[in-house]
Amino acid sequence: MSVKVRTGVAERVPTVTHLPVSLYAEIFEHVPDTAFFVKDTAGRYTAVNQSLAERVGFQRTEDLVGKTVREVYPTELATRFARQDEAVLRTGRPIIEKLELHWYPRRKAGWCFTTKFAIRDDLGQIIGLVGISRDLQVPAGAGRIPAGLASALDHLEAHYDEELSPTSLAARAGIPPVRFARLIKRLFRTTPSQLISHTRLAAASRWLEESQKPVAEIAHACGFYDHSAFTRAFRAATGMTPTQFRQSRRQEV
Repeated sequence: MSVKVRTGVAERVPTVTHLPVSLYAEIFEHVPDTAFFVKDTAGRYTAVNQSLAERVGFQRTEDLVGKTVREVYPTELATRFARQDEAVLRTGRPIIEKLELHWYPRRKAGWCFTTKFAIRDDLGQIIGLVGISRDLQVPAGAGRIPAGLASALDHLEAHYDEELSPTSLAARAGIPPVRFARLIKRLFRTTPSQLISHTRLAAASRWLEESQKPVAEIAHACGFYDHSAFTRAFRAATGMTPTQFRQSRRQEV
């Protein structure tokens, strides 16, 4: 990542097309509830902010640079984070607002939303990833966010093609359905039913963009057992039919 400045002949106004990693890291120094990081294709940290360094027990950011998650996190968390990184680096698919456990100062576990994107060079090759983990400011031991919730959300992401309901997800989380609905509403500003639908539609959009499968087959693979219902839901969410979405994405390539 670098800075490229282009000056237009007519307007003479510099245009920034890329910004340096150091600038992003500096920006996130002023957002103490958010950990910022950049990693290379080997999973090594190449840039972090002070918040992340302190969470994993380092006083200086430079002490964390060059290390991998397996060197700074407990085995179970490190394995989970490493698998996430490997998937982003291999497929280029982002991870958006994933609820998970993280570490706070003094090694106290807590909840956060994590987002990760692949970094590509000018030729489109993946050369690393960038991410943030945004605190929920709710300690894991406070009882307000049960540990089973993350498991239920992981199940939704992995099995969106199956028959799912708010009640079944609440049962998997070990939470009464009413409390589960309130928790989902507070965290995601949506209902459990809408969360299930959004997860399926996000998966469908990836299938439409990356595969040649017929729309009806994609609908079924994403948990929609009625083609017309899938089309209505997709149009309501995107303003386009699945076919129109696929055509528009191919025109952009």
